[in-house]
Amino acid sequence: MIVCRSAAELDRMRAANELVASVLVALEAAVAPGVTTEDLDRLAERLVRAGGGEPAFKGYRGFPATLCASINDEVIHGIPSPARALKAGDIISLDVGAKLHGYYGDSAVTVPVGAVPEGTATLLRVTRESLDRAIAQVRVGGRLSDIGHAVQQWVESHGFSIVREFVGHGIGEALHEEPQIPNYGPAGRGPRLEAGMVLAIEPMVAMGRPETKVLKDRWTAVTRDGSLAAHFEHTVAVTPGGPLVLTVRNGAAAGQAAAR
Repeated sequence: MIVCRSAAELDRMRAANELVASVLVALEAAVAPGVTTEDLDRLAERLVRAGGGEPAFKGYRGFPATLCASINDEVIHGIPSPARALKAGDIISLDVGAKLHGYYGDSAVTVPVGAVPEGTATLLRVTRESLDRAIAQVRVGGRLSDIGHAVQQWVESHGFSIVREFVGHGIGEALHEEPQIPNYGPAGRGPRLEAGMVLAIEPMVAMGRPETKVLKDRWTAVTRDGSLAAHFEHTVAVTPGGPLVLTVRNGAAAGQAAAR
């Protein structure tokens, strides 16, 4: 069942998502060569708890950390480790969730560690832009599949691949709610979008082929061909005035489809 949230519920969700956004800003600033993914995880947990929230991922189905930290060919669900130090030229997906006042927030960004090759920078840009284009489809009366169609068109037009094994999701009083939101498919299908729906939209894009596999830790998903992957995510509410990005970062207006 897809739940439509009231204005009061959206206000409570905004607080959780603003906390997530602020944590991501701090994490992105902390990314540098020599920093370990465990360092980033500790920072994320400290900031979530300092903001009055609880880490959404820690303990979720046994996940051991606050932060999903996925480097290079790791698509999602990378487990932080003191043995994983960032190197110049890496890219890292930082995925954070928090629960506050009974509601969840969820967002992700992929950032470079120092300078990266032009092709890598293009992968990050196109994935981020695909999220912008997906968010632009979030309007009352639209179809759910319009979101994934926008992602697929933009990503594949630039020669990259859509990871298909993982999807976005509804979010609210649970971290994962209906509906599932694939990042591919034809437009004009699925449920109509209604005011109050809240969607975690998260394109996952590979530089090479789209197939993935999960490592022996049972969490970390990597590209089968070892190609780089990027992941961006925002939590977005459907409103009569258009998309409301609840996890907006860096001071952008809350109604903008700003993926940074």
